[in-house]
Amino acid sequence: MYRSHTCNELRLSDAGKEVTLAGWVQKSRKLGGMTFIDLRDRYGITQLVVSAEAPQEILDTTSSLGREFVIQVKGTVVERSNKNPKMDTGDIEIQVKAIHVLNKSMTPPFTIEDVSDGGDDIRMKYRYLDIRRNPVKNALILRHKIAHEVRNYLDSLNFLEIETPYLIKSTPEGARDFVVPSRVNPGQFYALPQSPQTFKQLLMVAGCDRYFQIVRCFRDEDLRADRQPEFTQIDCEMSFVEQEDVLNTFEGMMRTLFKNVLNVEIGTLPRMSWYDAMDKYGSDKPDIRFGMTIHEITDAAKGKGFGVLDGAAYIGAIAVPGAAEYTRKQIDELTEWVKRPQVGAKGLIYIKVNADGSFKSSIDKFYAPEDLARIAEATEAQKGDLILVMSGDNNRKVQTMLGTLRIEMGNRLGLRDPKVFAPLWIVDFPLFEWSEEDSRFYAMHHPFTAPKPEHMDWYCSDKKEDLEKVCANAYDFVLNGTELGGGSIRIHNADVQKRMFEILGIGEQEAEEKFGFIIHAFQYGAPPHGGLAFGFDRVCALFGGSDSIRDYIAFPKNNQARDVMIDSPSVIDQSQLDELSIDVRKKQ
Repeated sequence: MYRSHTCNELRLSDAGKEVTLAGWVQKSRKLGGMTFIDLRDRYGITQLVVSAEAPQEILDTTSSLGREFVIQVKGTVVERSNKNPKMDTGDIEIQVKAIHVLNKSMTPPFTIEDVSDGGDDIRMKYRYLDIRRNPVKNALILRHKIAHEVRNYLDSLNFLEIETPYLIKSTPEGARDFVVPSRVNPGQFYALPQSPQTFKQLLMVAGCDRYFQIVRCFRDEDLRADRQPEFTQIDCEMSFVEQEDVLNTFEGMMRTLFKNVLNVEIGTLPRMSWYDAMDKYGSDKPDIRFGMTIHEITDAAKGKGFGVLDGAAYIGAIAVPGAAEYTRKQIDELTEWVKRPQVGAKGLIYIKVNADGSFKSSIDKFYAPEDLARIAEATEAQKGDLILVMSGDNNRKVQTMLGTLRIEMGNRLGLRDPKVFAPLWIVDFPLFEWSEEDSRFYAMHHPFTAPKPEHMDWYCSDKKEDLEKVCANAYDFVLNGTELGGGSIRIHNADVQKRMFEILGIGEQEAEEKFGFIIHAFQYGAPPHGGLAFGFDRVCALFGGSDSIRDYIAFPKNNQARDVMIDSPSVIDQSQLDELSIDVRKKQ
């Protein structure tokens, strides 16, 4: 056998045992006549010691070892005279009696240590080496633990894990599809699934009343820290349920994950309507770990002769705790920050509430101290706070800008501790979004999301103002400013589904072409059903205290959607393209 124990298994109670270990050379150092080797495997590190009196064969082999050589050693567990309390195996070492090089290694392009000298690009190119480092290895172990707990929890509630197809029909709704040409059907294409949405609904029609899948999904969209072209969902669906049943089931799942993976207790999750989230936080995925909520101050701020505010339809503000000491230079930098295209503000008004209760603002010319005090009262500002004000013609646009500024100030003030968790449910989303550009409604989620039962009269109305009031029977699970999952109760009634297509401007023929298979299935006794999907990669990253999902995926793509390790995507042979009836050769 190659090993009798792992490199994190032996303790002082094992002293005197004859053992065999195998792994990689972390480092080797010679002190006097003794050679010390740190041997590493997936489980940890054990120190080996080769004495000066060892046989020449062992000494020769030891002197030839380099970093990342794969070796096997046999020896005796002995107590260390110089113990290392930072290592699990720090009380013992292995007195080497035999050593064999199983494979040599080139010098790695970066150090295989917790803090490496390799940049992102080089570590991505040699990802198989990067995974040997504890931070990445531990991220993948965390991912495994979360998946294991998810399966155990859902299995205990009689959910069935069922695989759905990867080669499906392309639908132009949502993000861009990855398409796959068919050789046996020239000129026709499959698409890779953006989610198993329609298949899990068909499974409900099939009577599989509780389904789940930890499933790979694909979207051809621009990348960022929490987005990859291929990603994983915890995808779930349930029959004979209402919204409360779904929320209770998956709130229980998340409570189990927090407890069993992180040993963190979370209580009953608060519920917040989409409208309250936008009004108070400027986001439908609010970070509620800190306050600094948005306050409308339109009535308090208007009518003082300052045209910017007097002409605005909406004026909002946040009170930044303890920031009244910001210098003019800092405030000017913050003003330039909100003018960036990512935020889109035209400017920023500030009011300092000084420690002595006096005020200093960028609008002192127009506002007397009592006017500023009224604004401070409206924002619940305290002495020492900095009030930041924005205005505009569209309340949602201003709230969104203030919400972005709120998050930035939370970061600057250290209020977003990754070890603090504040989950909540966002409910009562608008069912439709109106596009001024296209003069039509779009589905806020997807066209199979059911309206709230109490809003059916508005749903059946032909009036735009009524349809804008309809709320979706939908919900999102939000954690620390990130949407981790979302779903809805689905439409299962043919007439309600037909009305949805009418509102979205999808004609009967188009509906048949895009969704005919599921519409037909619903005619064979579709049960009431609903579900949701969690972004598994995002769950792993937030549980690990990271903003990026990349380290929680074994072999991720870079920001250009490339796998630099295997150099993909790449050109393929023309003979393969010919079989697929595809000609990519440049026209002469």
